Amino acid sequence: MSTSQADVAWRERLASSRRYWRSERGKTLVAAQTACLGPLLESRRDQHGLELSMGASLLAQTPLARSSHVMQWAPARQCAEHESTLVCPPGALALPDECIDVTLVHHFLEHCPHAHRGLAEAARVTSDSGLLVIFGFHPLGVATLEHRLGPKRREYPGNGVWKTPGRLRDWLEFVDFEVERVDYCGFRALGTKACRERWEALGRRYNLPWGASYMIRARRKRHRAPVQRLRFGLQAPAASRPFGATRLQSTAPDNDTRKRKMR
Repeated sequence: MSTSQADVAWRERLASSRRYWRSERGKTLVAAQTACLGPLLESRRDQHGLELSMGASLLAQTPLARSSHVMQWAPARQCAEHESTLVCPPGALALPDECIDVTLVHHFLEHCPHAHRGLAEAARVTSDSGLLVIFGFHPLGVATLEHRLGPKRREYPGNGVWKTPGRLRDWLEFVDFEVERVDYCGFRALGTKACRERWEALGRRYNLPWGASYMIRARRKRHRAPVQRLRFGLQAPAASRPFGATRLQSTAPDNDTRKRKMR
């Protein structure tokens, strides 16, 4: 696929995804996801953030957005909503290594043609002390029956490749990241659009794996320097003569001993 064809495909995906996130069902899910993300970023004010999203901005509703160091990504200039938007291919982010404190991947991997490369780029730009947050639709949640098996499976978000948290955990291991925690959100009854506060509070309290979406929190692995243990060796005791041993051969007396005996 040429660059122009790839840009057209991305624009079509973003157009359909933005329609979903502007709907009532999309807005309620964003509210539930923001409630999970907000407390995680309370201590990260005035830090650099990058958002790889399919239309909905979560960082704009968090304390991190109060600083001017938050960037959004877009595959083409026609898709950019702000002048500070980072415009580049998803598999080659135009940023140096380890320059971002908070990297948010919001349903981006589900529609990225090369999801492995996209995740590797998101991990590359995240600093050693930074945070990598991934949101995705849960294949085992309530949204599967509506979007993956229902009549809307060919529309967004059902037309994406949904990935389980376990699969993304394996991918993160490959890029030297480890998962700290997986949270679930978006608890609602089948066929309803809004997430009831009672269901949401109960599901998040016990972290039930039935929510429509999940949030993965990951960090770069910290390799500890090899520590060489000191071994304090004890010297072996001097060999003592066995009890009751006798001399088998006596030594010959020297000249001085002979003279003393003759006197």
